[in-house]
Amino acid sequence: MRIVGLTGGIASGKSTVSNLFKSRGIPVVDADIVARNVLKKGTGGWKKVVAAFGEDILQANGEVDRAKLGQIVFSDPAKRHLLNRLLAPYISSGIFMEVLKLWMKGCKIIVLDVPLLFEAKMDKWTKPIIVVWVDPETQLQRLMTRDGSIEEEAKSRISSQMSLDVKRTKADIVIDNTGTLEDLNKQFEAVLIQITKPLTWTEYALTRQGAILGLLSIFVGVVICKKSL
Repeated sequence: MRIVGLTGGIASGKSTVSNLFKSRGIPVVDADIVARNVLKKGTGGWKKVVAAFGEDILQANGEVDRAKLGQIVFSDPAKRHLLNRLLAPYISSGIFMEVLKLWMKGCKIIVLDVPLLFEAKMDKWTKPIIVVWVDPETQLQRLMTRDGSIEEEAKSRISSQMSLDVKRTKADIVIDNTGTLEDLNKQFEAVLIQITKPLTWTEYALTRQGAILGLLSIFVGVVICKKSL
């Protein structure tokens, strides 16, 4: 099984690339969706976060007000680290369950879309790793345009993440998204060819089909050994 890591930064265009994979039939495990699920009312993650940040972060229906929580953690590194530490075990197990479901379906290639791929040490699960990169000026302008935020607020949110320049040094594949959507699509087509190439024997052995074949080979070997005794 080939597990492709996909990461980037806020307003880098990672979600656009993620959607391109989905449009080509490549299954994507989205860490943001998993994170939303582990914060649903009554879950273990919800209880931990409410206990740490208080009920002021809740909406009238008891669900976490993600915008309000985001404002709190983006302006305070200590609280951001606390939130990440509280939710990390739940998010990791949620991602594992999604990968397991796809493995059971027989998927040979999946994409892990994880904004904090390196920070959460999930990069060790993935090969190759794709980083969607833009230059700092473009990232800032796109974030301000997207969210309607002021420059100071946008810079604060960007600085709360590992820089894209650092992430690109850790990547196997870099998609430069400073250009047009057409430029991005051209790069994506080249990346798609790379990640859909035939699986290595090691990767195939980790698929459901490979595991079944391995067990069958062991069974046949045992039967042959018994007959030869």
